[in-house]
Parts: sequence; structure tokens; C-alpha cells
Amino acid sequence: MTKKILTKDDAIKAVYGGCILGGGGGGWIQDGLQKTESTFEVGSPTLITIDELQDNDYVVCVSLVGAPSAKEQYVDSKQLVDTVQRMQKEFPHPIKAIMTNENGAFTTINGWSQSAGTGLPVLDAPCNGRAHPTGSMGSLNLSEMDGYQSIQSYSGGKAEKKVEGFVSATLDKSSNAVRFMSVEAGGMVAVCRNPVTMSYVKDHAAVGGITQAIELGDVFLSIPEGPDRIEAVASFLKGRVIHSGTVSHFEMNQTGGFDVGNVRIDDLELTFWNEYMTAEMNGERKGTFPDLIMTFDTKTGLPRVSAEIQEGQSIAVLSVPKENLKLSSTMFNETLLKAVEPIIQKNII
Repeated sequence: MTKKILTKDDAIKAVYGGCILGGGGGGWIQDGLQKTESTFEVGSPTLITIDELQDNDYVVCVSLVGAPSAKEQYVDSKQLVDTVQRMQKEFPHPIKAIMTNENGAFTTINGWSQSAGTGLPVLDAPCNGRAHPTGSMGSLNLSEMDGYQSIQSYSGGKAEKKVEGFVSATLDKSSNAVRFMSVEAGGMVAVCRNPVTMSYVKDHAAVGGITQAIELGDVFLSIPEGPDRIEAVASFLKGRVIHSGTVSHFEMNQTGGFDVGNVRIDDLELTFWNEYMTAEMNGERKGTFPDLIMTFDTKTGLPRVSAEIQEGQSIAVLSVPKENLKLSSTMFNETLLKAVEPIIQKNII
């Protein structure tokens, strides 16, 4: 079956599976579950596989930009749909489908409200199969195209913090402008950006990434609450639990619209830039972005994003080699990965 009407049950699985694939970022479970409720009030989204469209058909990426821990963030369903409708007005070709920028608790189902609200299907090919910090990492290596002009529409915030607009500039400049507006909006904006052809998507996106998140969520939720869930996830993703213990140190700062910090669990140190970037045990590297590093509550088995961690929590850490993930071409772009190093003060390359 290449076209599927998505259900609320699919969305709940996508939230949990997406949270794990978020690798510490990609939004919070409770926000994803709330989003599920509001999505199906709008209508029923549909999911299509890449073989449903022609190579020269255009698809557009939707994302949320901001700091997951921002307290005043606000984005509603109408704002999500508005960004797609504005793009349809500004872009000269018909848009045939919507793709999300990454997997995460909130981001896997980002696009579902827009699908229900516009009638456009969601494409089973997120720009990236795991969450990542920068807009360029979710831009399908468009950053490598000489003279590429990015177009992005954005909307977010409420009352006097409400912002909306459209920007056309280089990829870096437009992404920075949208990031700046997310801070003005209280911490988060919905974005619709960078229409590309299907042939380009096939070469650069994480094809099948939405289905993977739903299947992972199904595995996770099929097991009763408890540590067995973590083992089931490790088995499904062909990863391993590298350590379980108590959080002795947690530090997080909001820097330029990102959450940046580190976590210490006994002798294991994790760094994060929204998503977990490195895992080191006594100085020995156990995982390096874009490997998936993810934290779980050892008692309930629930995944915990980086901004949720607190000292004294009992946490298990999963590491999955990048070879076992569905990844975008950007995750092999050394220029983009190098940008992580000054932020977390660790080698990534």
C-alpha cells in the first residue's frame, strides 16, 4: 500500500518512536501527544511513499525552529497550516506533498496538521531520520549548491509576541533570520521551507523514516512499562545500552535559541546541543553524533529528552551506530558536522 490514511494510533506510536530517534531533541512527548489531539480535530492526514510522485514534482519541508526548553513558546495548528499556504502562494510551481525535517517526539508528526488542513499528503521521507540541531542539517545538502536561494515562511507566538513572515536569502541567512524570529516569538516558530523536486529527495532524504518511527513506537508501546522497553528498543535499532546509573551533574544553557549543556552519569559524560552529541566513558568515546545517543528512565523505560534531565534521576543511555539509522546526506557533510565542535568543545570529525 503506497497511500495510507493516518490514524491517532499511528500518531501516538510516531510520537514515542520519534522521541527515541530524536536523540535528545525533536520535542517533548507530552507536546507530541497534545499535537496528536489537535491534529485529528483538523482532519485526517495521509502518508504516501516516494513512488507515488513523479521525479519533477515539488515537495516542501516543514519544521519547528527554536529552543525546546523555552517557556513562552507558542505555535498552534492554524500557524502550522498558514506557513504552507503562504509557501503555496509565493512558490511558482504546485506543491505535491509535505515532508518533516526530522524525527522527534514533536517533529515526526509535524506535517500531519498541515496535511489535514491543506489536503496535501505527508511524504514518508523526513529530511533526516534523526533529530539534529541546525537548519542546514535538515536542508538536504542544499547548503552545497552554489548560489542556492532559500525561501522560508514562518509563524509563531501569541499576543504581542506573534510573528509571521517570509524570507528569501542564502540558506544560512534565511535560517538565521528564522532562528532570530523564533526568539522574538517566545522561543519557537513553525516553518515551511525549501521546495525541492522528488528526484532530489530520493538522493538526500531519509526515505522510509516516518514508517520507521511508527514501527519503533509500536515495539516500544507493545511492552509493559519498565526497563524491558529499553532492551526492546536497543534490539530493534541494533544498538546497545552503554550505561545505567544516577545523574550526578546536569548543566544546560540557552544559547542563540539552542539548549547546550552536559550530563554526567557516574563515569559517563554526555554533551548536547539540543541533541546528544557525544558520549564518553572515562575519556573513551562511546558514541558521536550522528550516532544516536538517547537517555531513558530506568524504572519506566520512557525516553527522556536532554532538556528533561535532572540531577538524581536514574537513567539508562542507549547508543546506536549511525550505520543502523536512516540518515540524510547532510549527516555525512563534514562542514556541517564541524560546526558542532566549537559549541560543545569536543571533536566530532
